[in-house]
Amino acid sequence: MVQKSKPPIAANEPERRGQPKRRGRPRAYEPDVALGKALDLFRKQGFAATSLDDLSAATGMNRPSLYGAFGDKRELYIKSYQRYREEARASMAAIFREEMPLRQRLERIFASALNIYLSGETGPRGCFTVVTAASEAVGDPEIRAMVLDGLSELDKAFASCFRRAKEKGELPENADPLVLAQIASATVHSIAIRSRARVSRKELEAIVKGAIDLMVGAKE
Repeated sequence: MVQKSKPPIAANEPERRGQPKRRGRPRAYEPDVALGKALDLFRKQGFAATSLDDLSAATGMNRPSLYGAFGDKRELYIKSYQRYREEARASMAAIFREEMPLRQRLERIFASALNIYLSGETGPRGCFTVVTAASEAVGDPEIRAMVLDGLSELDKAFASCFRRAKEKGELPENADPLVLAQIASATVHSIAIRSRARVSRKELEAIVKGAIDLMVGAKE
């Protein structure tokens, strides 16, 4: 009995047995870019109003890819908030660190904050920390802890500024750096909320000027 010979394997057809599996298609997205898109969307719409379909459309990633890269919507929100904190910290670091008169430092800090809060292609987005504090932090202990850490970080940064200014004689002996820091932080939060409500920059700058005069003393 003559056995039939096996058909030859085509040159462009890999042999099935013993052949290593083909690698999956390479990722067609940049995680850092996608996270930035998600952050923009969460800042604009908040957590509850942002659907997975919205996130897929904004990032260009389907749901399985989103889950694989970032986890569920809550995890993506947390990663977005962490990204926001990193960017805000980086934008302010030099102003807090450099040596300059206290009034000038405060003016630059608040101006930088306004630049952030009033940015957005479709309108002012405010402060993501303030938005998160008023929404997701209420019922989520982990997110609340992150927000409280962000508020504390800002208080400490301002307190360091006022402490150094007091040591240089820019503030009276009875000035309390911690109290002044809380006033400065409260001003930041106030202009963040008002900017999201589309209060004009001119009005926000007037609030800032009044707060600085209160903390440092009015210009003569």
